[in-house]
Amino acid sequence: MPGPRGAADDLDLAAVPLPPLPPPGAGTPGEAVPEQSGADAAAPAGEDTASAASPDERDTRGEPEPEPAAPDDPAEPEPEPEPDACEPAESEPEPHVCGPTGPEPEPDACEPAESGPEPEAPGADRTPADGVPSPATGSVPAPVPGPGPGPAPEPCVSAAPALPHRDLQALLGAWALSVCSAEETAAVEDHLTRCLPCADEAKRLREAVGLLHSDGALDLDATLRSRVVEGCLGRRPARIPIPGWAAPYDAETARLDALLRDIGDADWDAQVRLRWFEKERRTDRWTTVGGVISHLTAVDGLLSAALGLDDPLGGGAPLDPTERTEASWAAGGSPARAVREPWRAQSHELIRTASFAGRNVAETSVSYGSFALPLQDALVDRAFECWVHGWDIAEAVAYPYPAPSAAHLHLMIDLAARMLPAALAGRRRAGLAGPARDLVVPGEPGRSLHLEIEGHAGGDWYIALDSPAALGTRETAVAQVALDAVEFCRLVAGHISPAEAAAGQEGDREAISDVLFAAASLSRL
Repeated sequence: MPGPRGAADDLDLAAVPLPPLPPPGAGTPGEAVPEQSGADAAAPAGEDTASAASPDERDTRGEPEPEPAAPDDPAEPEPEPEPDACEPAESEPEPHVCGPTGPEPEPDACEPAESGPEPEAPGADRTPADGVPSPATGSVPAPVPGPGPGPAPEPCVSAAPALPHRDLQALLGAWALSVCSAEETAAVEDHLTRCLPCADEAKRLREAVGLLHSDGALDLDATLRSRVVEGCLGRRPARIPIPGWAAPYDAETARLDALLRDIGDADWDAQVRLRWFEKERRTDRWTTVGGVISHLTAVDGLLSAALGLDDPLGGGAPLDPTERTEASWAAGGSPARAVREPWRAQSHELIRTASFAGRNVAETSVSYGSFALPLQDALVDRAFECWVHGWDIAEAVAYPYPAPSAAHLHLMIDLAARMLPAALAGRRRAGLAGPARDLVVPGEPGRSLHLEIEGHAGGDWYIALDSPAALGTRETAVAQVALDAVEFCRLVAGHISPAEAAAGQEGDREAISDVLFAAASLSRL
């Protein structure tokens, strides 16, 4: 027969929190009760001794005698044991916290050493605490760490989630432009150390960004056209090649034409300053880009007339370059950009005619009014003036314009050096240079000046000082002048005065001054 049922047996004690009761007996709070190894083990100090007291002792303390245990009844369920007063009421499970948030609680001293198994609720996990799967469920829950000695675990630091490969690849362009945030930059650079394809793409993007920020000139290399033509002719030689003495004119007219095609309509009215040296001083004249091209067309007409082509100014036009230019400017009437096509067509015709005629026209005289040049020298002279005026236009429209190739620049310097003895003699006749000191028979060595031009286009020339017919030699040199190639060309063009020329000078000062002023006098409008 079951024992008498109390009122507490009909309550759901698991759902009703109970107030803590004072611990029975003389147990010491805060001290854990070790498990007993056997039934005969002695109770340690601090253990609850109420259960071991004899009936007589309970009578003296006034405690009621426990009721005898009722026999087991398989039909009636065993009543649920009341929870220990020291055991806290059930509550919601606390979330897992990475790292300790406080000291681990010590086991309650009033918890009995041994207790019976707790009744299982329906559907509860039957897995033992040692991690061995229960036959009923077959699952092993994650072990719950218990209190134990040792250092506290390190706090769990949550790292930012890594970006996927697709997002990192999309950020490469922004990374190359340096517009990523600090976090994105760190993520991309960390990814580049582990992904070779992305590292290669990032390198190419950075090189492309370098090109966008380049401070170099946007103009093409001056030697590009000649190298391309040389490569083409090396594969398939031209049936009618351009003579070497016409090549500088061909290259410089092409470069100037490229500049004219690149500038805008408004640039054709830009003011261009033309400079030359006249009567011991520099002279300048202002015109437009269209005016410069009209000037080149007018003077190139002298070569066209010498080759039997049409003169752009018509028959009876003057031969002096300055007079021809003034006549062309006075005629006017055409829009600024309209002058480019006639000038380019005329330059093409000159090159074509000179190429077909070849050696037969190399020595053809071209008259400039006060002097004359053979056609091969006249074309080099026109190439030099085309470069100088292209430089003037480029300065007016703020456009980069480098010097000609070294081979072509050398031909221009050589022509100017060969013209210096005649220019020096003309200045002497005008009383602008010192007298001749040592006249010799034509073709014999005479007093000379060593002209040293530095750079790839440079060389050494010996200028006869006393007679254009004399021969300049190293042995008869009385002075030496050293100049950069482009600096010498600027002096010959009248862009700088002899006093401004950065020349290394040694020897006869009068001879040096006469030659530098003679070089400046070669310039003209």
